[in-house]
Amino acid sequence: MLSIKKYAAIDIGSNAVRLLISNIIEEQDKPVKFKKSSLVRVPIRLGADVFINNTISSENIERLLDTMTAFRLLMKSHRVERYKACATSAMREATNGKDITKLILKQSNIEIDIIDGEEEAAIIAATDLNNFIDKNKTYLYVDVGGGSTEFTVISNGEVIASKSARIGTVRLLNNIVKKNTWIDLKQWIKCNTKAYEDIEVIGSGGNINKIFKISGKTFGKPLTYFYLTAYYNLLKSYSYEERITKLDLNQDRADVIIHATHIYLSAMKWSNAKHLYVPKIGLSDGIIKSLYYDIVSGKNLF
Repeated sequence: MLSIKKYAAIDIGSNAVRLLISNIIEEQDKPVKFKKSSLVRVPIRLGADVFINNTISSENIERLLDTMTAFRLLMKSHRVERYKACATSAMREATNGKDITKLILKQSNIEIDIIDGEEEAAIIAATDLNNFIDKNKTYLYVDVGGGSTEFTVISNGEVIASKSARIGTVRLLNNIVKKNTWIDLKQWIKCNTKAYEDIEVIGSGGNINKIFKISGKTFGKPLTYFYLTAYYNLLKSYSYEERITKLDLNQDRADVIIHATHIYLSAMKWSNAKHLYVPKIGLSDGIIKSLYYDIVSGKNLF
């Protein structure tokens, strides 16, 4: 007996807004399969407004409304049964964030939950991360976003410590991360990893996924600290325009990828990690699985 359901996840981040539609395949006496059906990414960059002016501009409100309306139509066309929409750092900090969610609900009939860093990390933990890690090893999981980065120390398959730091690519791009924030993060990583040897970093986020793809590594193989440092120096040697034309990066990736790489390298340095694994998971994947396993509540599309 074969059953296929369609669920959708909307991730409203500080750099981009994403819609992931997945097929959930249930077959008798076999593990459930989650297969990506469609992924749409729109680089609205809400954080550029919020982290400087504390509010989302009228222009980006209009873009967000158009995007959510389009996402609902796409979900309808795909015959999605259930969905969940989550907004993270930028919408959390925007003074008009809650008003915008009400406006979106009224215009597109999409209900958005503004989640905190702790809930964001918990949803991501519902992904295939547990299947990826070795229960006998210790990891520092680093999920880099536009407005914040989530850090989790995992040892023997258990979460030991977690932290949400207000260090993200869009914040760094606009030079609004204070020195003390870096110092606090450095101390936290050192304090929570010093008891372990041979720590490895797991990285998630669009930028590290892109770097991993460029590296040509096969899935399951790590990026080394040496490789990431060399690529970081390569990125810095090019101008923004050259990163688009010569390195073939999208314009909304070409400016933030340097800052993302800096965060990953800092995490590796402070935890004494030599390898970084990229399982290609994120908030959207976590939302789909959390919906299926009833870890979070979702909405029926019809």
